[in-house]
Amino acid sequence: MARFTRRELVRGIGAATLGVAAWLHLRSRAGAQRARRVLRIAHLTDIHVQPEGTAVQGMIRCLEAVQEMPDRPDLILFGGDNVMDVFAQNRERARVLGDLWRKLVREHCQIPYRLCVGNHDVWGWNREKSGCSGNEPDYGKKWALETFELTSSYYAFEQAGWKFIVLDSTYPHGNDYKGRLDDEQFEWLQQELKRTPLSTPVFVLSHIPILSASAFLDGRNEKTGDWVVPGAWMHIDARRIIELFYRHQNVKLCVSGHIHLLDKVEYNGVTYICDGAVSGAWWRGNYQQTPPGWGLIDLYADGSFTHEYRSFDYPK
Repeated sequence: MARFTRRELVRGIGAATLGVAAWLHLRSRAGAQRARRVLRIAHLTDIHVQPEGTAVQGMIRCLEAVQEMPDRPDLILFGGDNVMDVFAQNRERARVLGDLWRKLVREHCQIPYRLCVGNHDVWGWNREKSGCSGNEPDYGKKWALETFELTSSYYAFEQAGWKFIVLDSTYPHGNDYKGRLDDEQFEWLQQELKRTPLSTPVFVLSHIPILSASAFLDGRNEKTGDWVVPGAWMHIDARRIIELFYRHQNVKLCVSGHIHLLDKVEYNGVTYICDGAVSGAWWRGNYQQTPPGWGLIDLYADGSFTHEYRSFDYPK
């Protein structure tokens, strides 16, 4: 059995202590690197801007609230239903709303932004009310592409080490719509995820929720005796999208709007956040228990994130 002098024992303890301290320091540095914030996002969905009422004032106030933050966001994501409404309106009304949106963004939005197309941003699909024939050169989503300066209604981009996938949720169904991807877009989504390295975290933006708890509470389902979630409220093809995400474990966060209610669902390691609406109850205050507001999302280098729902000086 080896014996140590007191001096040797103290020297050994000191070396061990220094070794532990060095290891803790390195681990702390690695943890700090993993937790480093790389991007701050403001998610503004369901603005439903229109010249009537308080909508213009409200949109401006919301943008001011975002941009006056001491640590303001790097990027704004407009989540669809940007205008109210061109789905069932004639050309002149669509022109007024398109001009209004472009003017407000040009004059009041100082932060770089991206956006997705909502059902209310699709011109004339309700032909009975819009009077459209369907043969107009800017009919349907073409109007949205021109108005919002998009080349496609779904697309992907990379920023700050994250991959962003922006989906188009609005699928034609007679004079109405369903929430789903057509086969071409779903194939594109599969390929986009396939070519994304597993080390790159993925953020998905859609207008209509892929998966949502609040979709069960938008309406009065209890009258039927069963839970009934219409296909226009939540993605009717959620199962195949969720199965696809399960095969790509770097999909971290899916953010949507549409319901005007606030919820967070975690399923198979993916977080689905449905943010409430900037317009609240279409510029008439709270919608059910959810106040008007917008989502503040911080993204980190390790693929983690935080989310906070914020209110603003809502016009009365």
